Amino acid sequence: MAFNHLPAAMHDALEALSVMAVTHSVPMAKNHRPRRPAGETGSRPSPGMVLDRLSSGESRAARITHTEHMPAREGRHAVWPHRIRPEVIAAIEAAGIEHPWAHQAEAAEHALDGESVVIATGTASGKSLAYLAPVLSALLDGSEAPNGRGATALYLAPTKALAADQRRAVRELAAPLGNRIRPAVYDGDTPVEEREWVRQYANHVLTNPDMLHRGILPSHPRWSSFLRSLRYVVIDECHTYRGVFGSHVAQVLRRLRRVCARYGSEPVFLLASATSAEPALAAGRLTGLPVTEVSDDASPRGELVFALWEPPLTELHGERGAPVRRTATAETADLLTDLTRQGVRSVAFVRSRRGAELISVIAQERLAETDRALAHRVAAYRGGYLPEERRALERALHSGELLGLAATTALELGVDVSGLDAVLIAGYPGTRASLWQQAGRAGRSGEGALAILVARDDPLDTFLVHHPEAIFEQPVETTVLDPDNPYVLAPHLCAAAAELPLTEPDLALFGPAAPGLLPQLEAAGLLRRRSTGWYWTRRERAADLTDIRGGGGSPVRIVEAGTGRLLGTVDEAASHTAVHEGAVHLHQGRTYLVRELDLKDSVALVEEAVPPYSTTARDTTSIAVLETDTEIPWGAGRLCYGSVEVTNQVVSFLRRRLITGEVLGETKLDLPPRTLRTRAVWWTVTEDQLDAARITPEILGGALHAAEHASIGMLPLFATCDRWDIGGVSVPLHPDTLLPTVFVYDGHPGGAGFAERAFHTARAWLKATREAIASCECEAGCPSCIQSPKCGNGNDPLHKRGAVRLLTELLREAPETSPEPEPGPATEPPPEPGPRPATEPPPKPAPRPATEPPPEPGPRPATEPPPKPAPRPATEPPPAQGPPPSPEAAPEGPPAT
Repeated sequence: MAFNHLPAAMHDALEALSVMAVTHSVPMAKNHRPRRPAGETGSRPSPGMVLDRLSSGESRAARITHTEHMPAREGRHAVWPHRIRPEVIAAIEAAGIEHPWAHQAEAAEHALDGESVVIATGTASGKSLAYLAPVLSALLDGSEAPNGRGATALYLAPTKALAADQRRAVRELAAPLGNRIRPAVYDGDTPVEEREWVRQYANHVLTNPDMLHRGILPSHPRWSSFLRSLRYVVIDECHTYRGVFGSHVAQVLRRLRRVCARYGSEPVFLLASATSAEPALAAGRLTGLPVTEVSDDASPRGELVFALWEPPLTELHGERGAPVRRTATAETADLLTDLTRQGVRSVAFVRSRRGAELISVIAQERLAETDRALAHRVAAYRGGYLPEERRALERALHSGELLGLAATTALELGVDVSGLDAVLIAGYPGTRASLWQQAGRAGRSGEGALAILVARDDPLDTFLVHHPEAIFEQPVETTVLDPDNPYVLAPHLCAAAAELPLTEPDLALFGPAAPGLLPQLEAAGLLRRRSTGWYWTRRERAADLTDIRGGGGSPVRIVEAGTGRLLGTVDEAASHTAVHEGAVHLHQGRTYLVRELDLKDSVALVEEAVPPYSTTARDTTSIAVLETDTEIPWGAGRLCYGSVEVTNQVVSFLRRRLITGEVLGETKLDLPPRTLRTRAVWWTVTEDQLDAARITPEILGGALHAAEHASIGMLPLFATCDRWDIGGVSVPLHPDTLLPTVFVYDGHPGGAGFAERAFHTARAWLKATREAIASCECEAGCPSCIQSPKCGNGNDPLHKRGAVRLLTELLREAPETSPEPEPGPATEPPPEPGPRPATEPPPKPAPRPATEPPPEPGPRPATEPPPKPAPRPATEPPPAQGPPPSPEAAPEGPPAT
């Protein structure tokens, strides 16, 4: 028997923008100006006053576990470098900005010197202006060329919403410069008739990595005049490019540099990042170039009041009689309602699309009870909406027409929502960096702001609201990506060869793993070597071999059965959990039931209904060890790291009562299995260790299962991941180890570096896991410590005290540190690239020796499914979509949930 936890949902790009001061020893701009006090707060209520109103009453006040007060900070000014054209400086002054902050001037100096630079400062610190000043100056220089386009700039954003917002900002700033600055968005929403104009005449093109990968680079001859003059490449919110997605983007940027060199250009890269650990190192890994870091934030900041909020326990009982805490969804909806009634402009960040819809619906209903006009000033914002719906919501938010918004991380990424007074965060978003990015959305005009983290009924959330030092006294995480992952690199080598024949000198650009992959790609018939290099041999487009967001497959269209109206889309990989037959689907406040899911035609037929429940998919998972790279003793047990193969199948779904989460019933499903080859960390225990921990055979499965649940919930504190990035399996007797074993694996083909990080921090990680279980106030286990809402086995069996004793014994003789893995390939040889790499498993390895016993027959183990993850509250229904497909096909970029 085995247990697993991880839904095939989508991974929204997690952000990393810290409001906390981060100190770095870096040179400042050469031309400082005197400090100026931060702006006044005006007539708005102070954040402390707003919090007092929200927490009035004994029951509400008891829900605040901690309040952190961060004082206002003064700004430091400088002057613009003299090389920036006076017309640009005049336009900036006309926008009301008399002098730049010191970090803006420093970044502009590096850009003008031809150095790639990353600006890693806090929210609302003016990163956009820091790169726009040198970009606009260069474009003005280029406008004097005979063809009027002697210099161009390319802007890359992780979401369409951010690109559209930046175009508006560029147009407003550059208005005094006339038609010499011609910004244009080029993405999946751009009408076909406009695309040729963009290619021929725009000198500031705003797009996203997906369109660069699928649209611009494969058609580079049509972009030759633009690429020949390319002076700057701006990569906004570059901290979002992490994990497998970030590794893909790193290779797309290497392909861009190669094509630019073909046309004689060598653009300077200007990157904007949230405050993160080692931003220059991460930016260099992303671009493949040396990058200068500017991270001393000289901008002013208003007062921030940050509250940690834990919903109360209810009288209800969940699985195995565990106490049930009020959901973060219901609690956040109440808080958003109260803030709207106070006239406080607020955004509630929610981890799932369904959660965003639920919060907006609940808030609208409660507001309508007292003031129907207020009900129309609250809405939901998420990916999956049609383009015109998203644009209308963005306009309403920017104008102030909306007072409250329940949003996924689509609005976390730098979209200008200045004027907000408060931010609600429904569930820890997965990283401290993302938490600070979301909190920084409020108070963007330098005024005071309120941020509230509403804890989910989840081990990590519970730990954090009772250990505030883990939030407020710890640095933000390092961005993790691995461009040399062969599962990532192989399809990009094919795409590069299709763009221009691949030559020996090109290989250094793509990294040390490239030469070893070429013979495999030749053997697979994908590339052919000739005297001048390697050539693409297939008729299909090489860029279609991979979806850089990891989704794979065509998006599933959600269609209203009675009218044929298209409601939106969901990624193919997530369709099994989001729009299976019988699933509840929410769209702009309306509820639909899925009547049929046709995977062959990529269509889900829905009909409007009002069911009194939500649905949650359940799955089963089995895991096999393919290769052990590193193995060290942990007392009598072992700690291992290597390659595994995970087989996952959605088998049923639960119906849960709205608000309370009470389970009403379960329905079986018949969907095909999916296979994932990835990287994992696992640990084993011996009989002697079990005896020392007083673990009998009757409680062994429950103890392992409980330890696995909690360790998955705690790993985001030690690796730059979200718990929905990873999966887990616990087995009382695994056929490959012949011992009781707990696995935690990366939810991406080929791995993403999370399991490796877990291996290197195993002692601290599992110690925190044990503490989180032991410190929980429940008697026998609850969602705050060992239960998981995505458990494929219904949280049965679980044994809380057994898990504590087992982890105590495991840690008693654990080494202080884990050794570095032996050098070698990160994964098995990559699979042959194909149109759907996320769902087609890589080739099977050679059969295991006959001496290894086969898996014992029995029920398929249930575990946390491999993700195409979307950060979302663990107590909420699964998200409505997996990783977003490319902008050509999807209405939204990475807003993941």
